[in-house]
Amino acid sequence: MSLVSFLRTGLADELVSTLQGKAAFSDAHNGLFLAAPRRTGKTTFLRGDLLPALERAGIVPVYVDLWADLARDPGALIAEAIGRALQPHLGRVARLAKEAGLEKLSLAGWLQVDTSRIGKIDGLTLVDALRALHETAEKPVALVIDEAQHALTSEAGENAMTALKSARDQLNAPAAVNLMLVMSGSDRDKLLRLVNSNGAPFYGSQIQRMPLLDQAFIDFIAERIETQRPDLRPVDRGALYRAFEGFGNRPQFFMEALGQALSPLSQYEGRFELAMLEAALQRQRDDQLQMESDFLGLRPLEQAVLWRMLEQGPRFRPYDAEALKFYRAQTGETVSSAKAQKALESLRERMPALVWKSARGEYAVEDAAMHRWFEERKAAGNWPPRSPQNDLSFGEVVADKN
Repeated sequence: MSLVSFLRTGLADELVSTLQGKAAFSDAHNGLFLAAPRRTGKTTFLRGDLLPALERAGIVPVYVDLWADLARDPGALIAEAIGRALQPHLGRVARLAKEAGLEKLSLAGWLQVDTSRIGKIDGLTLVDALRALHETAEKPVALVIDEAQHALTSEAGENAMTALKSARDQLNAPAAVNLMLVMSGSDRDKLLRLVNSNGAPFYGSQIQRMPLLDQAFIDFIAERIETQRPDLRPVDRGALYRAFEGFGNRPQFFMEALGQALSPLSQYEGRFELAMLEAALQRQRDDQLQMESDFLGLRPLEQAVLWRMLEQGPRFRPYDAEALKFYRAQTGETVSSAKAQKALESLRERMPALVWKSARGEYAVEDAAMHRWFEERKAAGNWPPRSPQNDLSFGEVVADKN
C-alpha cells in the first residue's frame, strides 16, 4: 500500500482558493503559514496535493525544502529554487525575442540573467527574479517553502524572508494576487517568529494548524486491506483509527507497523487491529523513554536550562535574573550568564541537537514533541524525570550532596 496514493485534493483546492484571495475573511493571499508536527504528512501534502492543485489553477509553483540540505544557507536554497523555476521560461522567451529580431528586452535585465547568481551581490535580486518568473510565465507564482523556520537561523535567510515580503508587496495589488507565499513548519513556536513581532518580516499574519490525517485516511487504508486481504473483512476502522492516533497521527510509523502486523511472518496471534494498538502503545513508550534518556544524560546545568526552555516556551530568556535564579535553584550553584551560554551551546552541539538558535540569538527546543512530553509529565506529577539508579531527580541529588 502506498501512502502517496492517498490524496487530499479537496483540502488542497480550498487552500489554493484562499491563496488567490477568493475566500472571505481570509488573509492567506498575504501569506499562508501552516504548522504541523513532524512526520504527520505535511511535506507529502505540499508536494503531492498542493503543488498539483496550484498547477491546475494556472499558477507556477516553486517548492523548496529548507531541511533538504542543512549545511547550505537557507537564503541560497530559496534563490536556487527560484532560479530553477525561472530557467525554462527564460529560454522560451529568449528564443521568441531572437526570432522577432529583438536584441534586448526591458524585463529586469532577464535576457542576461545567470540563474545561478540569483540572490547574490552580482546577480538578480529575489524580488526581480520573482517578477521575471511571473512576467515570462505570464502566470501567478506560488513560492512554497517547507520548514520555513529554518530561514531564521542565518542572516542571509532572514534577508531572504524580508525580500519575499517586499516581492509580495510589489507584485500584488488589491485585484491581482501575482505572488503567493506558503510557509510550512514543524514547530509552531519557531514559525511564529516570522509573524509575531514588529521586526518580523510577515508581522501580523496568522499561523494556521494544518489538518492532520483523519478518519478518511484510515477508511482509505481499510478499503485497501479488505480488497487485498478478503479474509480480514470487515476491518475494525475504529480500532485502526485509535491506533493511528496512538502513533501521533504519523503515517510513516503507522504504515511501518501495519506492514509488520499484516506480514505472513508475523507471530502475533489474533486480529491485526489489536496488534496495531499494542504497537502504538510501544511507540509511545519508546518515544517517552528516548526523551527521558536524553534529558537524564545531560549535566545538571544543561538539564536546568532545557527545563526552563520547556517551561517558558517563546518567553524563554536565557540570561535574565529569573532564569539565573532558576538555574541556581535546580543546581545548587551560582550560575553566570557565561555558564548558561556554554550549557546552551552544548545542547545545540549534541547529535541530534536538543536546542535551536535563530540568527538573532533566540533559543527554542529543537523538537516540539519534547514540549508535549514535558506538559504530559508535569500534568501527571512526574516531572522532573528521575534517575533509575537512585530514583532521585537531579535537583534532589544536588541537595542531598550539599
